[in-house]
Amino acid sequence: MAIVLVLVLIVVGSVVFHLLSPWWSTPIASNWSYIDSTLTITFIITGIVFVAVVSFMAYCVFRFRHRPGNRAMYEPENRRLEIWLAVVTSVGVAAMLAPGLFVWKQFITVPADAQQIEVVGQQWQWSFRLPGADGKLGKFDTRDISPDNPLGLTKSDASGLDDVIVEGGELHLPIGKPVKVLLRSTDVLHDFYVPEFRAKMDMIPGMVTYFWFTPTRTGTFEILCAELCGVGHPQMRGTVMVDEETAYQAWLQQQPTFTQMLASGETQPAEQRQ
Repeated sequence: MAIVLVLVLIVVGSVVFHLLSPWWSTPIASNWSYIDSTLTITFIITGIVFVAVVSFMAYCVFRFRHRPGNRAMYEPENRRLEIWLAVVTSVGVAAMLAPGLFVWKQFITVPADAQQIEVVGQQWQWSFRLPGADGKLGKFDTRDISPDNPLGLTKSDASGLDDVIVEGGELHLPIGKPVKVLLRSTDVLHDFYVPEFRAKMDMIPGMVTYFWFTPTRTGTFEILCAELCGVGHPQMRGTVMVDEETAYQAWLQQQPTFTQMLASGETQPAEQRQ
């Protein structure tokens, strides 16, 4: 009876904690309410299964508890029960996967008018690149990384000379405009994650991954690295500031271009550049 009581308390306590828990989703700051809905559906399905399984365990412990004179019945298999469990499990798994597939299709289908920005991760800091006046990002090559070219941009590519370079971990974005975020790493595996945006993606050395979103409210949001990347992993943080258009343009005008960064590096003494 003690075991039955513990199991019942686990079920009731879990449901009450879920309904009254103060640890719920952070306020969303992008268009990805679909992800919140998908998570809610998953919680509901898994919650129902959890309650059913644990409640059934409590029933079995109570119903088939030891009593003098009772003998256990040996039943090596039950084909009807196995088929029923397989069908119910398959339906449950499909019900959890189906919403995610629809959301994933939206997650990777970038609007044609989305602005491209690049996020570069390296131990243990964030850097950003935005297109210049031509609206295009230039090419890059990791082998071109140097003290005066930390992102490894290709100097011979005219499209990249006016690219805006942002170092220091603070990125600004305009509100209400879709953004395609290109992600790359210069050393190890990282993961760009802003909880309020409901969007994250691994940054794999040698690859360019991406996701897109539309900021829906102004504010300052913390950037986290969601992939263990070394001893400085907890300190790999930054901020995204979503601004009104006027404030965003004012900030953008203050950021150096790749050409200006190269010129600044060439005018510094050699020992300072090193």
